[in-house]
This record gives sequence, structure tokens and C-alpha cells, in this order.
Amino acid sequence: MQPTDTRYQNYIQILREELVPAMGCTEPIAIAYGAAKARELLGEMPESVLVEASGNIIKNVKSVVVPNTGGLKGIEAAAAAGIVAGRAEKILEVIAEVTDDQKKEIRSYLDSHEITVRPAESDIVFDIILTLRAGSSCVKLRISDYHTNIVWVEKDGTVLLQAGHTSDDSEASSLTDRSCMSIEGILDFIQTMQVDDVREMVERQISYNYAIAQAGIEGNWGANIGSVLLRNYGDDVKIRARAMAAAGSDARMSGCELPVIIVSGSGNQGITASVPVIEYAKHLSVDHDTMVRAVTLSDLITIHLKTGIGRLSAYCGAVSAGCASGAGIAWLLGGGYEEIAHTLVNSLATVSGMICDGAKPSCAAKIAAAVDAGILGYQMFKDGQQFYGGDGIVTKGVENTIRNIGRLGHDGMRETDKEIIRIMTGL
Repeated sequence: MQPTDTRYQNYIQILREELVPAMGCTEPIAIAYGAAKARELLGEMPESVLVEASGNIIKNVKSVVVPNTGGLKGIEAAAAAGIVAGRAEKILEVIAEVTDDQKKEIRSYLDSHEITVRPAESDIVFDIILTLRAGSSCVKLRISDYHTNIVWVEKDGTVLLQAGHTSDDSEASSLTDRSCMSIEGILDFIQTMQVDDVREMVERQISYNYAIAQAGIEGNWGANIGSVLLRNYGDDVKIRARAMAAAGSDARMSGCELPVIIVSGSGNQGITASVPVIEYAKHLSVDHDTMVRAVTLSDLITIHLKTGIGRLSAYCGAVSAGCASGAGIAWLLGGGYEEIAHTLVNSLATVSGMICDGAKPSCAAKIAAAVDAGILGYQMFKDGQQFYGGDGIVTKGVENTIRNIGRLGHDGMRETDKEIIRIMTGL
């Protein structure tokens, strides 16, 4: 693939869109970003706040700690943090620079102001509508489809911004078309790309995501899944790959104030796609550019697997990233298209269907299981074992199986998603 090819440029642009920094779980951070932007437009501190959120947003914000708030959880905390201390220009790092005094102000604002949360009335899977009022002034701001996609801004009845959103949550129309992606095409891109074209993006991912994984191992975060794995299963590279990824998630879900580079709108997926591959690259002592290629491969496969499923679903996104990391590891170990394709089919057949029931410490355990499935998928193929077309949802050909997974996660699990939300909200 030549750098002048349209497909090559599309892959570069997709990576630019996806590999962005965020501090904290991206759904509460999207609320904080919207709240900061709305407060900026309002021009003063709001006296009352209404947050209308889709079920998947409520699900993903309910149990996760919002960083730089002193351990606060929930939609109200995310909105208050954005209003009091948010810097909208920093987007998904909107509350990365909160002072100790501002942390106190966030709590004080929550105690003294009304923040009302309601389910959004739309059918959009990713939907956040914020209404901020102060005196006779009112700002209404809407984020739909993905975390930074502001589609509506209104102040005192005057529409300042009106943009389209998709009725289908598989991918927002303002992003680069993902239909160019395939496993064969991704592998071609990885092996022919000029590393400098992705270096800044991917090296930042390697630095940020491995740092939070190390913080997770060294500290006491969440359920400490990484430490449990190392203590009970040893420190073989296969265990370290799982443990480090899980540790990064545990730290992030529990309010660690380190940024991550996200993939498919998720920090957990960004960690899972990169950290196991980094761990294997270090173990194999490969040169740095080879590590960059392998992480890029895992990133792009994660995005490809998630495209048909959508940003938010009842289907756990860690599955896509864990299976993709298995493909990145297969490539590091000398695998080509055949090894990668079989690794993906074997691992997807093993863990597809794992549910997403919001962001919280158990995400780390799911990540460990997904990475394990990715590694097992490769080891199965090396031992001459595989799952065949007709075995459950597996169909002959990796792209056909990926399409089946997209159908399962996007269409088949819609009612599952609704039931999960009803269980979590007690409705």
C-alpha cells in the first residue's frame, strides 16, 4: 500500500480520530465536557442544571469514579466538575487540571445547586442533553453519537449550532468512512506504512497507557485484578499481558488521575488494545518501530471489530480489543494474515457475548478474560486447532465472522441492553 493511496490516508485519518487523550471514563467526561462548554456559553454559574441522558450513558456513568473530584461518582458529579472546574478547550481532558480548592467547590456546588438527571426521550444510543439556567438566561447543548460530537447549541431560544446526528449508532457520519477496513487491508497498511506517519499518535498511546497500567499494579485500585493474577498465576508474559491491561483499567475506573489514549471512544479499549502488545514487545526485545507497528495493528483491528457494533452496546468492548491484542501479539510472533485471521476467529468464538453492564471495577476482570482469549486464539492455531464455519456464530472467512459479531452486538443485543439498564436502575 502506497502513502498516496486513498485507503492509506483513510487509515491515518481513522487513527487521528480515534487515538485521542482522555482523563477518566469517557462517558462521564463527555458530560463534563458538555457542561463546561454550556457554562462557558452561559457566561455565569448556572443556578439549575438538567442532564438528559440515554440509557447507555446512565449505565456507563453510574458506578465509575470521576477523576479530580475527590472520589465522587455519577452524572451529577461529572456535570458539577465540568461546570466548576472544566476547561472546554481541553475536550476529553476537560477536568485534567483541577486544583484542590476547585475539588472543594465541586462538592459545595453539588450541595447547594439542583442537578436533575432524567432519561433522554430519544432512541439514540449515545445521547446527552444539558440545560443550564441562570436567572432568565438558558443554554441547551446536545452531544450525540460519540463523545465530542456537539450537534445542538441553543442560548435563550436562539440556535447557535445545529448539526446532524445519525439515527443508527454504528458509526457517526462525521467520522471517516470505516467501510475501507479489512483484516487484509490493515495488515497491508501495517507492513508498508511509514512509521513516522503514526509515530506521534501511537508513541503517546504507548507512553500514557503503559504508565497507567504500571500505576495500577503499584497502587491499590478497584479490585486489583492485575495483582491478583500475578500473585496467583506467576509472571509469565501471558499472565503479565493480562495483568497489566487489567491493572490499567482498575486504576482508571477508580479515579486515577492519569490520562489514557482511547480507541473506539473507550479508554478501557485503548488500554486493552495496546498494553498486552507492549508487554509482549518488551518480552521479545523487538525494536521500537516494530512495537509501534504491532500496537497500530491492534488499534485498527479493534476499530474494525467495533465498527459494526457501535460505540455503546450490551456487547463488552473489551472483547474486541482483547481479541485484537491477540492479533497484535500473533504478528509480533511472526504471524501473517492466516495466523491473524484464525486468532481472531478463535478468540471471538470464545468470548463474544460478554455483556457490558457499565464502567466499574469488574471491567478489569473482563479485560483479563478477553486478552486471555486473544492469546488462546493464537495458541490454538499454532497447535493446529481452530473453530470452523458453522460452529455457532462462526462463519467461514474472518470478515464474515466479524460481520456476524457486529450483527450480534448491534442488533441482537438491543433487548439485552435495555434489560441490563432496567436491572441497574431498578426500573
